[in-house]
Amino acid sequence: MRALLSVSDKRGIVDFARQLVELRWEIVSTGGTAEALRREGIPVVRVEEVTGFPEMMDGRVKTLHPKVHGALLARRNNSSDLEAMQQHGITPIDLVAVNLYPFRETVAKPQTTFAQAIEQIDIGGPSMLRSAAKNHADVIVVVDPDDYPMVLDALKGGLTPGASPGLRQALATKVFAYTTAYDAAILGYLSRSQESLPPTLSLVLQRQQALRYGENPHQRAALYVTDEPPPGIRDMRQLHGKELSFNNLLDVDAAVMAVAPWQGRDSRAACVIIKHTTPCGIALGRNAAEAFTRALATDRTSAFGSVVAFNTVVDKAAAEAMRELFVEVVVAPRVDAAALAVFKEKKNLRVVELPMVHDEPTLDYKRVRGGFLVQDRFRYSAIADESQWRVATTRRPTDAQWNDLRFAWAAVGAIKSNAIVLVKDEAAIGIGAGQMSRVDSSFLAGHKARQQGHEPQGAVLASDAFFPFRDGVDEAAAAGVTAIIQPGGSVKDAEVIAAADEHDLAMILTGMRQFRH
Repeated sequence: MRALLSVSDKRGIVDFARQLVELRWEIVSTGGTAEALRREGIPVVRVEEVTGFPEMMDGRVKTLHPKVHGALLARRNNSSDLEAMQQHGITPIDLVAVNLYPFRETVAKPQTTFAQAIEQIDIGGPSMLRSAAKNHADVIVVVDPDDYPMVLDALKGGLTPGASPGLRQALATKVFAYTTAYDAAILGYLSRSQESLPPTLSLVLQRQQALRYGENPHQRAALYVTDEPPPGIRDMRQLHGKELSFNNLLDVDAAVMAVAPWQGRDSRAACVIIKHTTPCGIALGRNAAEAFTRALATDRTSAFGSVVAFNTVVDKAAAEAMRELFVEVVVAPRVDAAALAVFKEKKNLRVVELPMVHDEPTLDYKRVRGGFLVQDRFRYSAIADESQWRVATTRRPTDAQWNDLRFAWAAVGAIKSNAIVLVKDEAAIGIGAGQMSRVDSSFLAGHKARQQGHEPQGAVLASDAFFPFRDGVDEAAAAGVTAIIQPGGSVKDAEVIAAADEHDLAMILTGMRQFRH
């Protein structure tokens, strides 16, 4: 029996090859893999000894040869295939262990040049994998080093011809998923330089976790992840609690997005409290405990059963501050040991560490029936350029109002549209979300503030999109708002600005909208 081993990821390859030799397999190998095996005393036939051709063109050509692919594709129960092998001196290859050049890892490095990226596009590896996977009835194909023990167990079990049909098909299926993801990474990289979105997108998803159910108990569900650069949900590490639900994961993603504007931009702690993917509390503080206490004060009623996210380490003081509130999930870049000990007193509380979102350009996909809507992922830096902001009213904001307006503009982007947030001292005091009219959102924000014992008088207001009419400004003024930040761009801007002047409000126009549908 002959095995061909050619891997970039050399985890476990030496032990795998050694055990194959003990089972009387002959090993054929290429380049660096052959050298690694020979250094460990494992007998290896180099691929050029099989093909009669040297590796050439800096390794670009080494396995693209009939004595390799004929050996992989020949059907063992097909007489004409067997005759062809005999006629051309082809020895069958019965097992292939191959993984590919590290293209994704290479292009993830900022210093990688285009020429270097191109050289990491593997040609021979995918070809061998596809040949072997196509003929998996006769060839065992292994692409994942974690599968070596399972394959060895099958071979040692004496199965003829070495692995069950079900195992062979499962391994072949894994190969096609792997090569599809590899090609998708190349497509994504080559498409980056295009000014418009590419004409073709390849989205490859890997199931990471089966879920008990979806949004409702009668819906099947699982978590599938992409291979886009981290951090993302795939990098999440659960420290405590029962399994995360479908709805928990939606809220975790929304929470991390909501707290991201303060990641690396502010030395203070930020806390966001999420219900149904939108904030019901958001605030800054000198530390995590203070940020949580101030965020909780936004709306104590709605915070019941929430997901709470931080942009900083959660310590024991913060965990103690959360002790009396029923929370579904706590998510932070890091949770220290003392805080985790407090959290573990609640068996149903999920505690998750997840790196904060990088403010880098990636694509965002939204599912519609029969397709996807694709857009650039929302990035706070894209709408935070204060050089593009202008004071549109006679009254200018005070320094204190400027601080609150900046905070409010960062906060409102995480709130479902139509979104209005009232802010005092860099903490939300009232949130109006998801209403069909902006004036209703303005009314709701003031109503929620008063309902929770906050005084809207002197607050600032942020709106995620322009005011189509002056009624939203009138409603804000009636609540006691003294300054507003909004994109502008309405045909009624002059009327809206005039209303702000009538009420002696300061108004900032940012020129950028931040809807969240």
